[in-house]
Amino acid sequence: MVDGCPPRLDVDLGDIQRQMDRRKPGQSRFTTQRREDDEVKILSGVFEDELTGGLKTTGTPISMLIENKDQRSKDYSEIRDKYRPGHADFTYFEKYGIRDYRGGGRASARETAARVAAGAIARLVIPAVTIRASLVQIGPYRIDRSRFDWHEVDNNPLFCADRQAASDWADYLDGLRKSGDSVGAVVEVVATGVPPGWGAPVYGKLSADLASAMMSINAVKGVEIGEGMHAAELTGSANADEMRAGPEAPWFKSNKAGGILGGISNGDPVVVRFAVKPTSSILTPRQTVTMDNRNTDIVTKGRHDPCVGIRAVPIGEAMMACVLADHFLRHRAQTGRDGGVGY
Repeated sequence: MVDGCPPRLDVDLGDIQRQMDRRKPGQSRFTTQRREDDEVKILSGVFEDELTGGLKTTGTPISMLIENKDQRSKDYSEIRDKYRPGHADFTYFEKYGIRDYRGGGRASARETAARVAAGAIARLVIPAVTIRASLVQIGPYRIDRSRFDWHEVDNNPLFCADRQAASDWADYLDGLRKSGDSVGAVVEVVATGVPPGWGAPVYGKLSADLASAMMSINAVKGVEIGEGMHAAELTGSANADEMRAGPEAPWFKSNKAGGILGGISNGDPVVVRFAVKPTSSILTPRQTVTMDNRNTDIVTKGRHDPCVGIRAVPIGEAMMACVLADHFLRHRAQTGRDGGVGY
């Protein structure tokens, strides 16, 4: 359910499906081999124009349905009474007194399909903003920034803007996959075309909402904006983005702030990176306990991602879109200005 979407926006089911197709499983040997169509069906919140046949939003909540078709609950029967290390099994059971062991329920990466569908709707609200993401690190291996090319992201199965790095990482991932292990990754999300002024000084900081959105993605363990953690190593003179007068407005000589100052966008690209932990469901035997508190070992069989961070690339884009769309609407409501980026 997507609530708060403005009316009269043109909806193209093909555009939504293209975003879903980027996230769906089974597209390469580097992701889970589940086969899901991830076809989106819109149930409410849109109106079909009788003359053009096109769809427009009505301003009411948009309900979308994505069916699961390739589930194998039997793959999880051996772990029904065991907690998977690194997974949310233990905490879910402690909170609710019950858990869905057949994949993890809302702790499963499957939950993120809905986020991508919502992100596709959010992009309609801010059509002049371009949102792109890339895998920039797998395990200890980072991209070479001198080879960074956005056009390469959709040309390789790792969604990486460094074609050479994607090729080098393939052998590494093959080894992990064959050994039954997994690895983490870092995703970088960049939004260009965001005007200055979005966000709020204390409550409702753009930076805080972005961090919250990215941290809400399953398996994400860290978020940084701009220089992020590296800023702690810099001096004030090195970290401050110097400014110069431009023909129409000031501009920044660098973007260590990641496009956000004081919780408010400054007109530079908004840059967010998030770290995704290794997939917890692995074939490598690990020590754990049973639900009645007995020591045991566990092997998680089934079809799992050797690096769940790969499919997090379109998910990160979707969460960026949702946050920016919200802040655009808030900004316009408060100031009456939209900066020419909205619908």
